[in-house]
Order: sequence, then structure tokens, then C-alpha cells
Amino acid sequence: MSLYDQPDRPAARPRLPPGIWALGFVSMLMDISSEMIHALLPVYLVGALGASTLAVGFIEGIAEATASITKVFSGALSDWLGRRKLLAAIGYGLAAFTKPVFPLAGTVGWVVAARFVDRIGKGIRGAPRDALIADLAPPGQRGAAFGLRQSLDTAGAFIGPLIAIGLMAASGGDIRMVFWWAVLPAFGAFALIVLAVHDVPHAAADKPRAPLSRAELARLPAAYWWVVGVSAVFTVARFSEAFLVLRAQELGVALSLIPAVLVLMNTVYSLASYPVGLLADRVHRGTLLVLGVTLLVAADLALALVGGLAGLALGVALWGLHMGMTQGLLAALVADAAPPSLRGTAFGVFNLAGGVALLLASALAGGLWDAFGSRATFVCGAAFAALSLAGFGLLGLRGMLQQNISPKL
Repeated sequence: MSLYDQPDRPAARPRLPPGIWALGFVSMLMDISSEMIHALLPVYLVGALGASTLAVGFIEGIAEATASITKVFSGALSDWLGRRKLLAAIGYGLAAFTKPVFPLAGTVGWVVAARFVDRIGKGIRGAPRDALIADLAPPGQRGAAFGLRQSLDTAGAFIGPLIAIGLMAASGGDIRMVFWWAVLPAFGAFALIVLAVHDVPHAAADKPRAPLSRAELARLPAAYWWVVGVSAVFTVARFSEAFLVLRAQELGVALSLIPAVLVLMNTVYSLASYPVGLLADRVHRGTLLVLGVTLLVAADLALALVGGLAGLALGVALWGLHMGMTQGLLAALVADAAPPSLRGTAFGVFNLAGGVALLLASALAGGLWDAFGSRATFVCGAAFAALSLAGFGLLGLRGMLQQNISPKL
């Protein structure tokens, strides 16, 4: 069986546990809060605070890299403690309590600090939450479990900008007021995880003594490290969605309607994630992964070459479809490859690699935009995505895909 084939599934498919649904709704509420802010933050930084697009790229990349670095330690700590909910709740709580800083910030420095602390909260919760989903998911349903969480999470990512649009229209473009309303769903997410989510008990003998030690990391199989490498290279080809927002502004989209860019992207992303997760439990996963990256190439080319609002809409929709095809799938591959006692550590290392790649991608995108314009940024993204597909074919991905061993139904 190759890396991308699925574990055997039971004849009867049980329903996903309530804890997975609860974690999905926790993610949704926090994403509503975050995206109400992030849908307007690039415009606020550039228009109101005078930041450059290169600075936006660095801010977004550093913020996500901070979250990814934190995930390594929180994931390892969750393995060592055997208590994943505690760390996830701390992460959601920290993010909730830092949300009021955004409307209070008056300089770029304050926004960077707020974004930094907010992403630390994301980093603390991310790996323990994903490991808890893997612990809770019935055998053969990890694709569906991660797809459901991603779908609900991303539903929040388009509900948030929709609310932002309504509030911007009602307030006459008062961005700070929108930021204040974003505080409410963040605290709702924190309350839900505290009250409705419970840990899966772990035997004391299964807890690693030093999850980040060389000996413990050596227990992670080659299949896991392959997933980490594939994901990192693909992420270099995908920069922050902040550049989709800036592309909309460049094309003359009204300030009050700019959040509609993330609404469209995340609607497609949300609608695709759960069906793709279900499909990933039934078909060869490598095929889905390659298709997802191919869609990224198409999205970049549409944004660069089609032009106008039609090109923007097409590119943003394809971008969302690419995300729905890949993000939950990669998480399910990590869960399948990692030993249960090291799942937190595995997700932490996986996210660290992705965060470093996203930092590089976002900084490169911002530099290209400032130097050569938006089209160069998106053409370069398409080229990187195409090269990553070609490179993995040369490294053996094509051979693995040709095996295409059908999972047992």
C-alpha cells in the first residue's frame, strides 16, 4: 500500500462523534471573528496606516510562521501531557482576549503586535486540536473528519467577511467598528470548546518522554516525512490570501465590497472541503492532491492574465477550490502516517514546515508586486506550482500515483 492509499474501513460507517462537530463549530466561530478583521486588514494597513504591499507580505508571512513555530511545541506538549483539549482551549482563549487590540491599534506596530499574539494563540491550539480530531475520528473516516472541520472552519471564513460587508455598509466604512464586533464570536468559540469538547484518554505508557527528541522523531515513518516535504513545496507556490484582497482593490472594487473576495473564495473552499474529505476515504489520495495543485496553477493564471472582474472572480473561485482539494487531505495524510502517541508532535512539525514556506512565499509575492506589479506575482505563483508538480513527478510521485491501489470498500 502506498502513502496515498487509505486504511481499511469498517463495513458500517459510524457517524462522526459529537466532539468533532463541536470542534468544527469552534473553528467556525473563531474564523468568523478572524476574517471580519483579516478581510479589511490589508486595506487598513496600506490605506489608513501607510504600509507597503511588501510590508503586508512580511506581516502576513511572519504572523503565520509564528503560529507554525508555536504549533511544534504545543503539539509536543499535548503528546507529553496526554491532554489535548487543555492546550486547544488556551489557544482559543488567547486569541479571543487579543481581538480587542485590533480596533485599539493606531500604528502599524500595534497591528503587528496584535497579529503576532493572535497567531500565537492559533499556534497553541492548532496541533493539539488536529491531533484530537485524529484521536476522535472512527477508523477509515479521517478524511471525512478533517474535511468536516475544514468545511465548518471555512464557512466561518466567508460568513465573517459577509458580516463585515454589512457592517461597513451600515457604518459608512468604519473599519474600527467592524473590528469591535469581531470580538463577540471569538469569545463564543472559547466558551464552546470549554463546555462541549472532551479529551480522549491516553494510557500513561503511551506518552512519550521527550516528543521532540531525536529518538522520538525517528519513530515518525518515512511516509510522514514525505507528506511534510510535499506540503512545504506546494505551500511555496501559494502565498497569503491578502494578495487576493489587494488585487481586488487594484481593479477598483469598492472598499465596502472588498470582503466579497474572501466570501467567494471561502464559500467555494467550504463547499468543497467536506465532499473531498468523504471522497478521500474512498479513492486514491495522490490523484486528489495533484488535481488540487493543478487548480492553483489555473487560479494564478486567471488572476494574472484574464483581467477585469471576471478574471478576479474566476481566479478567486479556483483558489478556493484548490484549498478545498488540498488542506483537509494533507491533514488526513499526517494523521494516517503518524503514530497515535506522537500525533501532536507530527502536526506541529508539519505546520512548522508549512509556515516557513508560507513566509517565503508571502515575502516573495510582496517583493514582486512592489517591483513588477500584480501580474508578475501571480504568474510567478503559477510557475512555482507547475514546477512543484514537475519536480515531484521526477522524484517519484508519478510512480506512486501510477500504482493507484484501490482501497477496500
